[in-house]
Amino acid sequence: MPESRKRTTRRVEGTISATRKPAPACERTAVVSRTGPHRSESVRLAVLHAADDLLVERGFAALTIEGIAQRAGVAKQTIYRWWKSKVDILLDTLIDDAREGLDWRAGQDSPEDDLKAHLQRVADFFQEPAGQVLQALLGHAQLDRDTAMSLRSGFLQEQRERDVTGLRALLARDHDLTVDDRTVDHLVDLLLGPLYYRVLVFGTPIDKELVDTTARLVFTLARESAP
Repeated sequence: MPESRKRTTRRVEGTISATRKPAPACERTAVVSRTGPHRSESVRLAVLHAADDLLVERGFAALTIEGIAQRAGVAKQTIYRWWKSKVDILLDTLIDDAREGLDWRAGQDSPEDDLKAHLQRVADFFQEPAGQVLQALLGHAQLDRDTAMSLRSGFLQEQRERDVTGLRALLARDHDLTVDDRTVDHLVDLLLGPLYYRVLVFGTPIDKELVDTTARLVFTLARESAP
């Protein structure tokens, strides 16, 4: 997540609440929209900040365009000019945050240790507001076809490409280990599946043991699959 938007969260009786509470709308300085076809970046960020703040505070069902507009200090019509629904706003926040929070980074450690570090970033992402946005959208996608299509064709496709590219580059550092495209695709499933399962099915944090074991097993399978 971009540094300016990063917040830590904590679980309280099965819900997520922000440890740093956003300022009430009455205490915020209203953001003046710029007329014309182009979005003001300050307005866009104010809306995105407001959306993930309110999602963390109130949950997906209680999140409304009216509430986002009030928190962001913009007119409701301004929001509807740029986004069709709260889902579209949340997708924008998720895409923005994931490009940094879920990016693959070149490290100085061994390839296996760098893979563990990446998985730990994924685990941490789920505990941040951006991770709560992802969980909310994945849940809503099970009930709403349009949300599912938007999520898959946008964020999930983009993140999948990053994951495939990132894992392939990491494997190549392990004594020039090369595997075919189909195998890399399967290894990405094996790499991230346990983490998503832990969070989305059981609703519990991802511990270091799961991170380390998953990274080690993926490298073992990659080495066995290499020609």
